[in-house]
Amino acid sequence: MRSLPTIRRSFQFSHWSFMFAEIAVWSFVVLLVTGAMLMLFYDPSMSQVTYGGSYGPLRGLVVSKAFDSTMHLSLEVRGGLLIRQMHHWSALVFVAAVVLQLLRMFLTGAFRRPRIRQWLIWVALLALGMFAGETGNALPDDMLSGGSLWLIMSVVQSIPVVGTWLMSLLFGSGFPGDTVIPVMYGGHLLLAAVMAVLLIARELLVRRHSHSRFVASLPSRRSARPLMAVATIGMLIILGFGFQIAPIWLYGPAKPTQISAGSVPDWYMGFLDGALRIMPGWELTLGNYTLSLAVLVPTVVVPGVFFTALAAYPMAERFLLARRDRRDALGRPKSTRRIARETPARDLLDRPRDTPVKTAIAAAGITFYALLWAAAANDQLAHQFQLTLNVVTIFFRYAVVIGPVVAFVVTRWICLALQQSDRDVAEHGVETGIITRSPDGGFHERVAPVRQERDRHRELSRSA
Repeated sequence: MRSLPTIRRSFQFSHWSFMFAEIAVWSFVVLLVTGAMLMLFYDPSMSQVTYGGSYGPLRGLVVSKAFDSTMHLSLEVRGGLLIRQMHHWSALVFVAAVVLQLLRMFLTGAFRRPRIRQWLIWVALLALGMFAGETGNALPDDMLSGGSLWLIMSVVQSIPVVGTWLMSLLFGSGFPGDTVIPVMYGGHLLLAAVMAVLLIARELLVRRHSHSRFVASLPSRRSARPLMAVATIGMLIILGFGFQIAPIWLYGPAKPTQISAGSVPDWYMGFLDGALRIMPGWELTLGNYTLSLAVLVPTVVVPGVFFTALAAYPMAERFLLARRDRRDALGRPKSTRRIARETPARDLLDRPRDTPVKTAIAAAGITFYALLWAAAANDQLAHQFQLTLNVVTIFFRYAVVIGPVVAFVVTRWICLALQQSDRDVAEHGVETGIITRSPDGGFHERVAPVRQERDRHRELSRSA
């Protein structure tokens, strides 16, 4: 009986930013449903067959069973193309929603106890979602996914010690071999199962701890979850029905020596493409071994540092705050257990302006990612602005170092300015727009106290 109020509170949302998690959950539900339907028609085999389907330009070509079954699903199964495109769009929306959820939790401090495990779950979901997207993109065995296999092979070979073993695990005796599609298919299903378990664990944690909230938040809305489910699923149906994505019949079957023109990765992998393009061609020789830093650093080191920093940030912040408050009022040192006991659980969220350093770190990270993402189009930028490719590449090499620093400084300055503005408002009151005339004939605007004005807005929200 005691758990009922907690369950009832867990699905009440008082701020629009709480919807990112709901979008991620329902887009993943669509992924599971559409993925289960695709499994009925897809054949994860690299055995060669002659294509005899309804698409004339490819009829008579020797293709793999994976490509042949995907073509059959797309053009001959009723509703198959809609399901396939909904599946692809759902993957893109899921990763976007997870990124926005992590950003919301970071900016508002929702990663602190007792919600550290929820933060770690979302970080894991981001990494697993990116891996699942890449394994799924390889399954049609078309020209676009075949080109990405070259990049996967280069990344795997650049990993020291275990690179050769991973290469044989993925591709067998040679590239592209006849095992990579079955291995990718099995990995795709395994990743989906792990992500489902993590989302269920996150749901249980939300039921246990309920949602955090802002100090000045709107009244809770219990009907938000079913509305978000309908809106998310409906939007994915619209995207799958009206916006073409991954037309494999235009790309053709994969060939080890060819790649389609204008090939680009999904949006969430664009930063890796940009990092590869601007990384200098460095190599490091250790004895009889040569490390290709031009591939290892942008594809393994940068993502590894990024996800490690995300996962470790709550513990690092807690450790730094504990060191700052290590002594009590009498100057006596506090034990680690006492510090943990005295640290209160956080239900109230931060406003980004109230934590300028943390907000500035987020802005620096977004700037770093955006610059790498833009660097993935260095050839297009060079063409559009009539510049040489070398000039654009050198610009991005400096920009990814200087840009985050500038973003950190500017964002911190803006947060401090907003804090000063809040202090001015708290000291002088809120302008009401009501003009009164004083006995001496002067006109003055009536000013209301901050708390009184906030209560008035809450009453208006409840009445609405």
